[in-house]
Amino acid sequence: MLGLLINDKEKMELEYLLKREMDEILFDLQDDRIDHLVKRAINEKYNILFKLFKRVSTEEECLMYIRGKTNLPKRNQS
Repeated sequence: MLGLLINDKEKMELEYLLKREMDEILFDLQDDRIDHLVKRAINEKYNILFKLFKRVSTEEECLMYIRGKTNLPKRNQS
């Protein structure tokens, strides 16, 4: 187990960076030009970032970034 000691300003900066990255990922996941294998890797990255985000932000903020199973990228049936 690792620990991290940060002050309030650093916490706010970490929240901002995580939100910004997760917003970019959500935008990329909606792009139909991206291959489903790449989207799966992007989704794994999102899950890691969201776990970090849950540790530093409030429940209300986390609710805005929760993705359900219905939001997972769909495979092309071609």
